[in-house]
Amino acid sequence: MAMNIAVLNTVYNHYLTSYAPKGTTQYDTHKKSELRSIYNSIVKQNKEAPLSIVDTSEAAQRFAVSVKENARELRNTIASLGGLDENEMLGKKKASSTNEDIATATYIGESGDDEIPTFELEVTNLAKPQYNTGNYLPKDDIVDMAKDLYSFDIRVNDMSYEFQFNVKPEDTNGSLQKKLANLVNNANISLQAEVLEDGEGNSSLQIRSNLTGLAPEKSEVFRISEEKTSKNTGILDYLGIGEITRPAENAQFKLNGVERTALSNRFTVEKKYEIQLTGVSPEEGMSTTIGVKTDIESLKDNIIQLVGSYNAFIKSANEYLESQPQSNRLLGEMNRIASYYNQSLGRLGLQFGENGDIFVDETLLDNAAQSDNPGAVLEPMKDFTNSLLRKANQVSLNPMNYVNKTIVAYKNPGHNFVSPYAASAYSGMMFNSYC
Repeated sequence: MAMNIAVLNTVYNHYLTSYAPKGTTQYDTHKKSELRSIYNSIVKQNKEAPLSIVDTSEAAQRFAVSVKENARELRNTIASLGGLDENEMLGKKKASSTNEDIATATYIGESGDDEIPTFELEVTNLAKPQYNTGNYLPKDDIVDMAKDLYSFDIRVNDMSYEFQFNVKPEDTNGSLQKKLANLVNNANISLQAEVLEDGEGNSSLQIRSNLTGLAPEKSEVFRISEEKTSKNTGILDYLGIGEITRPAENAQFKLNGVERTALSNRFTVEKKYEIQLTGVSPEEGMSTTIGVKTDIESLKDNIIQLVGSYNAFIKSANEYLESQPQSNRLLGEMNRIASYYNQSLGRLGLQFGENGDIFVDETLLDNAAQSDNPGAVLEPMKDFTNSLLRKANQVSLNPMNYVNKTIVAYKNPGHNFVSPYAASAYSGMMFNSYC
């Protein structure tokens, strides 16, 4: 059982680092009715589809999952710009900060919100992680400890982890520090370790927390000790990593003059804004004003963001042209959508390049957005976005449609068995190297 969990964990981590462009978002959650609709679409799509032998090479696996994930990312971008409803599309309001060296803001409220607050934000201290920085030791000297098996414990978030390692006769201070840094980093326990050098031949092991700030009644984010460890001790005193050299700190700021604190430099305000603190106010009383942009400015920003996501999708497909000929089919479908709207979008300042990507002339886009009837002028942009959404949903539903395959048999129309999993073969590809 433990081996199965380890394998699944390895598969999942490999999937995230190799294929997924970003983490999940609120737009990746679905109602039961939506999941049922997706399943029914897959069943219908595969009911009459011919049987094929699919290319299962490593390149094909990477391509299939990449196509799926990038289509999902394009869909999520469209959803984040106002929603999937045609009437709300590209209607997302955009937050603004008058001084982004102090804080940036993202609007997370609803597009139709009438009363949206504006506030002043002054930052007096940024949230900081905990640091345990060890002793600086001559990095090329042999470790001055008995050559044996050692261990120490790290306690993070009420969970304790034991790290065991050998000190070998050939180990130097520098190589031992790097070995322990790799142990900590590979453990994925919300800590980061690195080896620092002072330029004089000495090195030190530094361990810091990914989390910032201290919760009430907490004095530390993590603790390194040898009190209950199972192997030889003494390595903490030698390396000097058992003591906190810089404690974690909370963010401190004033919101409309009222003092507040937060564990992180990222937090929400009134369920309307997500704030990211970027720096301390240069002078006392100096603040940044957080609010929303005008509808015209928001619309322009939404279009630019959509174009960026579209270009990322096209770029990803172009990367597989040599190894996966069927990616040319996907690009052709996207190009046909673009060519249909080429003329109308050109008047808005959107020009299509040879590779299918889009360039934005912001001057023309400004003129279109500031016209007497921007809604009518920008209607082709909504139509184009809606077409992209339909294509992204289609590609996401069956990425195997673009993988090299050989048809071996056509089904007998009206007398066949449903095969709802054929379009999901890409998911099994992630496990091929581990099972």
